[in-house]
Amino acid sequence: MSEIQNNDLREEQERVNSVVKVINQKIKNLQQNTGTVRSDVLEIRKSFWEDVTVNTDEPDDIIETAASIKQQAELLSERERTHKHMDKNLKTLARLKYSPYFGRIDFLEEGEERVDQVYLGIASLMDENDENFLIYDWRAPISSLYYDYSPGYAQYKIPKGIIEGEMTLKRQFIIRQADIKAMFDTGVTIGDEILQEVLGNNANTQMKSIVATIQREQNEIIRNERSKILIVQGAAGSGKTSAALQRVAYLLYRYRGTLNAENIMLFSPNPLFNSYVATVLPELGEENMQQSTFQEYLTERLGKSYDVEDPFSQMEFLLSENEGESYFIRVEAIRFKSSLEFKEIIDQYAVKLSTEGLLFKDISFRGDVIISRNEISEYFYGLENSYSIPNRIQLVKEWLLKELKRAVKRERSRSWVEEEVQFLEKEDYMEAFKKLQEKNQFTESTFDDFEREQRLLAEMVVKERFKPVFARVKNLRFIDLTEIYLRLFKQTDQAVKSLPKHWSEICKQTINIIQNLVIPYEDATPIVYLQDLIEGRKSNTSIRHIFIDEAQDYTPFQFAFIQRLFPYSKMTLLGDFNQAIFSGATGSETVLTDLDIRKKEVETFVLTKTYRSTKEIVEFSSALIAGGEKIEPFNRRGKKPTVNQVEKTKLNGEVLEKIKELRSEGQQTVAVICRTEAESKSLFEELKGRIPLHLIEKGTVSYEKGINVIPSYLAKGIEFDAVIIYDCSRYQNESERKLFYTVCTRPMHVLHMFATNGISPLMNGAGKDLYDIV
Repeated sequence: MSEIQNNDLREEQERVNSVVKVINQKIKNLQQNTGTVRSDVLEIRKSFWEDVTVNTDEPDDIIETAASIKQQAELLSERERTHKHMDKNLKTLARLKYSPYFGRIDFLEEGEERVDQVYLGIASLMDENDENFLIYDWRAPISSLYYDYSPGYAQYKIPKGIIEGEMTLKRQFIIRQADIKAMFDTGVTIGDEILQEVLGNNANTQMKSIVATIQREQNEIIRNERSKILIVQGAAGSGKTSAALQRVAYLLYRYRGTLNAENIMLFSPNPLFNSYVATVLPELGEENMQQSTFQEYLTERLGKSYDVEDPFSQMEFLLSENEGESYFIRVEAIRFKSSLEFKEIIDQYAVKLSTEGLLFKDISFRGDVIISRNEISEYFYGLENSYSIPNRIQLVKEWLLKELKRAVKRERSRSWVEEEVQFLEKEDYMEAFKKLQEKNQFTESTFDDFEREQRLLAEMVVKERFKPVFARVKNLRFIDLTEIYLRLFKQTDQAVKSLPKHWSEICKQTINIIQNLVIPYEDATPIVYLQDLIEGRKSNTSIRHIFIDEAQDYTPFQFAFIQRLFPYSKMTLLGDFNQAIFSGATGSETVLTDLDIRKKEVETFVLTKTYRSTKEIVEFSSALIAGGEKIEPFNRRGKKPTVNQVEKTKLNGEVLEKIKELRSEGQQTVAVICRTEAESKSLFEELKGRIPLHLIEKGTVSYEKGINVIPSYLAKGIEFDAVIIYDCSRYQNESERKLFYTVCTRPMHVLHMFATNGISPLMNGAGKDLYDIV
């Protein structure tokens, strides 16, 4: 692509200058108005009650007072909204000031004579009179021309139909500090020059939103509005997550009257990833959506009485060296409990529970059983069995609360109550006195004041002590959920065809683990699902869009459960089957391989071009996996991956020297990726006194520039300038192939591997011309 002529460059710079001048004037006006509105807000808050007419003597006066309060509250709310809107606009203008736009298209609409010059930026900007667009938001309908077409025939969609015409020019800019550093006229794809400029930079500790580099296939994903379930299957570094976050920004823009950030939820792989993507939407002028990990949801539901295993602890187990009989039994259990077959068994079990088998807990107070589990069971199964289980549970709850109120009355006369009354604080007596006065039961003409006071104090004591019992009943803690779940493994019909080969051993192992108050990760979703079948669906109707990153690590069972939780949501699933490290270790199906969901309203996009790593790193990593030849590297050259064979005793010292070498070469974020958590901790402890570095663990919420030591399975989704694989010899088994591929795809510029026991057998498929032994 040729450099634009000097006079074009001069004209474009003059336009940038004039746009910046408009931006500066708008900033100045907004700052003045914002100051005024802020003063208004403070004044209204200060004088709120002075401006309210308070009179409660007559019913009419009370109505007038309520109206007066409502009027002041609405005024305050309106001014606060105005202030928030102005503040948001100020932040947007501040971002536009230094890089107002990144692209220009000239478009001649069919039937028109004048060519429209359309400049694209991260937000729209009108001229001084608010009549004409100086900049169009990249999400506007006309902006799609920039991403989808080269000069020539082009069209874009608007709500009323399709606009056709001819694109006569497509130009890209690199603008820094309001100065055009470079500009190019380009064809169908976003020009290599801009991508090279972006991709050649160092990795950042926060993902950046680079709307200037959106490719045509990514744009199709971003603007897709028709699919109920959108699956984005993309190679490592293909821009899946970036496209998804820009899709969120697009949806918030497209449906800005009816959709806000609170209606969108991102399920991310770990807390570290949450912080990594946290700045993308604010950079585009949008509020962040809700973010959670699936593990956080499960722990919130189950973690009060049990230690709920997380997927990373499960992964540590799968990577452990102890591969005895119990290891293989559990691997088989993980595979089966991930499946829709197991979900079906739980569904059938729940149907049986309608007529028999629900287990309850005794309700006790001060060590005495006041309502036994058998009484609760008799009451439940005495109800009309045409009612659903959740409806009957609600009726049981109401009955139990009434029984507890009767128990409260009985307890008031017990001797322990009288003893506790003697030790009450002065404040408690004052409260009882005040209550009696309010009821007009404490006057000079009454003779039984002491008895009344004692009764009231006794009632207060008993009610206080009963509070936890009432709370347990209201929260349905009288249901013995784990024992109901475990009974499934004590009674399941061995004749069921879909049961795995070692089912009886799986049953024993499951019962043994859970009875020790630990819920394995593979059991957490089934237990919560069974809980919903018994207690009633805990669906969330406010969430309208769900985004699931690293979807290949979700099982068909988990996905079916998420669909049940969010019944009215559209979903975007982002994943790479080649990075399915959990299913790779267990042979389980993932949501990306499960054909059942494809019967629904599903559309799949496949991204095969990868932008993260250099051509040499992509060619090496692609050779590690089946079908890797379909992955297309972006043409950014670098050094081949290297392998250094060292003695085990010298490994840590060699790693230290390699870190120093990479840092001296200007690599700002260096990750030393170890296979397990134990390896990571051991290396960190040895090196931390010799060089500044960070240890990333499963609870880490952010990572810093510099040197990071990280277990293999936590590195997913994140990129680094350089990666050192601590000991590639440790990746021996075929079940770890996807894990090894994943760690090899993390670096942008440099991949170096150490080996203490020969190169990994998983590298046998990679030709020796794809890496150097040093």
